[in-house]
Amino acid sequence: MTSLPPDSASAQPPTSVPENGAGSTSDRPAPSPLPAELQGDTKLSPPLTAPAQRLDFDPSNPGHSPAVLVDPAVTSATVITVIAVAVIGLGLATGSFWLTLAGSMVATVVSIRLIWPALQEVLGELSPRQQSLLIAIPGVLVGILGLMNITGINRAIVTWGLGLRWDILGALGDFIGAIGQIFIAFLALFVAWRQYVISRDLTRQQNLITQQQTIDAYFQGISELVLDDEGLLEDWPQERIIAEARTAAILGSADPGGKAKVVRFLSRSKLLTPLRRDNRLGRAILDGRGGYEEDRINGTRVIDLGAMLAAANLAGTDLRWADLSEANLIRADLRRGDLVRTNFARAILYQANLAGADLLEARLFYGDVETATPRTRTGIPDYTTGANTGAVVEGANFSGVYRLSADQRRYICAWGGEATRATVPGGCADIPNLLGR
Repeated sequence: MTSLPPDSASAQPPTSVPENGAGSTSDRPAPSPLPAELQGDTKLSPPLTAPAQRLDFDPSNPGHSPAVLVDPAVTSATVITVIAVAVIGLGLATGSFWLTLAGSMVATVVSIRLIWPALQEVLGELSPRQQSLLIAIPGVLVGILGLMNITGINRAIVTWGLGLRWDILGALGDFIGAIGQIFIAFLALFVAWRQYVISRDLTRQQNLITQQQTIDAYFQGISELVLDDEGLLEDWPQERIIAEARTAAILGSADPGGKAKVVRFLSRSKLLTPLRRDNRLGRAILDGRGGYEEDRINGTRVIDLGAMLAAANLAGTDLRWADLSEANLIRADLRRGDLVRTNFARAILYQANLAGADLLEARLFYGDVETATPRTRTGIPDYTTGANTGAVVEGANFSGVYRLSADQRRYICAWGGEATRATVPGGCADIPNLLGR
């Protein structure tokens, strides 16, 4: 009996096993590879599949497989393009029309095929609006040229151009060139002006930042000067003098907004309010309600503004709740100011401009309007009747002020004089002129 060759048993195909079920071998280890001595036998080796073409390999990287690195279609198209260019050169050299035509057509078609993928990538990066513009602009130009050709405008233009005198056109060109140079000069002037405006705005912004830093430093310095370690008010005469000097310096250099910030800070911190003092120690007395007690007759202010705001520009600023009592505001500009509940009692508003200001509940006097009178140099103020507690409003301008109360209007008309009475909204015909001039 003849035994089978040793290769015949190994040549039997493997029995197929279902993927699922009890006989599944999906969890079993993969069969071991063929022995080394049989790997070279083509009869026993499984059929090899063609490797997939890979276009993303880098030939310079030794770690990549030496599979196909270049698309054969691209390579063949490149070769065809080169051959077509050579044919065009040969046709031009020999004067052959057909060689040149054939090479040109082949080179054009194949080159467009090579360019198209890159063109698609570029178009893909554009938005739909940009893509439409890319088509619309040449379309508009071609359409205009077609309309001109149909209507005969292009022929009229050509006829007109042939009849022109080119010497006149040369002179006209020189004239237009001169106008262009003038236009360029104006354009340079405009650019220089814009640079000046930008530089001015930047300088103004930098000045505002510097001013705000100076005001912040002033706030900190005043706080440290008049407060002790426990946060209580401790202002000795020399400290009050230094505080007033600092205030006068910053009010003299700040713009209207900066001045208003300083006045609001001093008012809200009670540094402008006359405070009751201990007759022996000179310290401010607490009122028992968490603040300091006011004394309008004999009290002492930490900072006395005096004439610091005389002729000051405070137009359009916010001075709400500010204590400007007894301040010298002669010829001050308070137009369009927010003066809600501002205390002007015994202030000098002589020839001040308050046009368009908001005077809601602004205090011009104490006591009753019937007995209130402006301050005098020698008169002692009576805060009960209002005598000598009122502001000096002679010559002031109250044109366009709003939210003016009846008592305010009566006081201004009575003690403002003829010039002031002419500016009060609603007129002063029903109120006598107690000033007499």
